[in-house]
Amino acid sequence: MLNPELVELLEENHRAGFCWALACCNRNPHEAEDVLQTVYVKILDGRARFRGESSFRTWFFAVIRLTAADRRRRAAVRQVLTLRLAAHDRDVEPFENPDESVFANETRDAFRRALGTLARRQREALELVFYHDMTIEQAAAVMSVTIGSARQHYERGKKRLRMALEASEVSYVAEWQRRERAEELS
Repeated sequence: MLNPELVELLEENHRAGFCWALACCNRNPHEAEDVLQTVYVKILDGRARFRGESSFRTWFFAVIRLTAADRRRRAAVRQVLTLRLAAHDRDVEPFENPDESVFANETRDAFRRALGTLARRQREALELVFYHDMTIEQAAAVMSVTIGSARQHYERGKKRLRMALEASEVSYVAEWQRRERAEELS
């Protein structure tokens, strides 16, 4: 018999859980769906149990992260064992609203590229704090690291993200100026 309180908590946290699964799956929506489905099965089968040692959301995100990591490990082992080391195709970006401005698209793309340059732990810490409104302590629990380590990943991630965004802004301005000069000469 399903616990109605557990089902309600899962429903409340589904959207945030999917966003976190996306982050854990390199923004691959199909893989994130599979990971989240596996997490739900683990929870409903009782293989993953919430004992109340942290908030439900923190525990839920930790289960998602561990399930995604397990899935990556299994895929890597399967790839090595079958000697299929060819690069896998990445999914196309999800459909975007055509009314979005070019500037917003470029800004979002620059931010994603900058976020992608961070170390995995730094990226995880920033995503948990900024996108999922967690405290550094909650992020540490999800990431299975100490609070001091999470703080260090968070601070270093913010610094590297700022530097990457500044560098992309400088290159964007230089490209814009180059195009303006080219238009003036033609």
